Amino acid sequence: MGLRLLYLIFCRLLGCFLLLGRSTAANNAEILALRHEVAVLRRQIKRPKPSWADRAVLSALARHLPSALRRHRLVTPGTLLTWHRRLVRWKWRQTAVGSGRPPLPEETVALIQRLATENPTWGYVRIQGELGRLGHRVAAATIRRVLRRSGLPPALRRASQQTWRSFLRAQARTLLACDFMHVETVFLKRLYIFFVMEIATRRVHVLGVTARPAGVWVTQLARNLLMDLEESAAGCFRFLIRDRDSKFTAAFDAVFAGNGTAVIPTPPQRPRSNAFAERWIRTARAECTDRLLITGERHLRTVLTTYAQHYNARRPHRSLDLRAPDDDPHLIPLPAGTVRRRQMLGGLLNEYHITPPRQPHHRQRTPSSAAWSE
Repeated sequence: MGLRLLYLIFCRLLGCFLLLGRSTAANNAEILALRHEVAVLRRQIKRPKPSWADRAVLSALARHLPSALRRHRLVTPGTLLTWHRRLVRWKWRQTAVGSGRPPLPEETVALIQRLATENPTWGYVRIQGELGRLGHRVAAATIRRVLRRSGLPPALRRASQQTWRSFLRAQARTLLACDFMHVETVFLKRLYIFFVMEIATRRVHVLGVTARPAGVWVTQLARNLLMDLEESAAGCFRFLIRDRDSKFTAAFDAVFAGNGTAVIPTPPQRPRSNAFAERWIRTARAECTDRLLITGERHLRTVLTTYAQHYNARRPHRSLDLRAPDDDPHLIPLPAGTVRRRQMLGGLLNEYHITPPRQPHHRQRTPSSAAWSE
């Protein structure tokens, strides 16, 4: 901007020097032409918007004009005073300070959004109480404003928008799933395995192996399962997921109904409705049965019993934060000792455990007879 002002001043001074060599008639003619051009432009533009450099040049030249001409120029005394007031305001201009309370920190806003997303039934006051327990003092109106700005509806609408994933996750501790798995033996004989899985813990119960499954056999295995489960565990299962196989008879459903467990058949030709049981079948085949030659029912029963023990006690699961179903989630083993391997199924499966180091055994010295005599 400063260079532009200097350029304009230089051009005006150069124009003044050029006017010295011209005649008076030529200068008067130019002035009349310029006045007429200004009059034409005024009819087209009601209120021009000069830049601050133009204002400075016009302000400097206006003081040298006669009073009669000042009334017909763009720059009037009122305009000069207005420009001066603007300069004074610009000089004393300060950064505007916003009124009201300071904005919430980004961490608090993220925490409010997290609490509202993870807890659909929590209202503004409930979130305010939880934030108070975590050391954040936020008003309920502020929480409402944050949730509205984030696009999160109130608690009643958020609770009604529950997804199938969250519903099944909440019901996982009360779900059982059962299915059949078949294996071809060395002699091309097909054997059927009936198993039940606890959805919450992924614990598998291999109930029986047979070549000719029937409804009576499956019903008896269901009775055996309910007897093996503890009374507290058996009472907490409310639903059993099964497919529409003909071997699941009405007597089979009545066994679980007598224990307070409702049987839910899957839709026809929908294996994903029983995805947890189907996933265990794939895992058992990939890690065990497809890598062995099964000779008969006894052999298959022994193999699956061993594999089920390994699956429940030692095999990590991604859905359980890389823990086994029987592991204690609060127990953290310390890596002190020697890591040893135990082979199962002829080396097909490997289990590792830590053996604590041996403590040095110090042999106690017995006092001599001379010491006793003293």
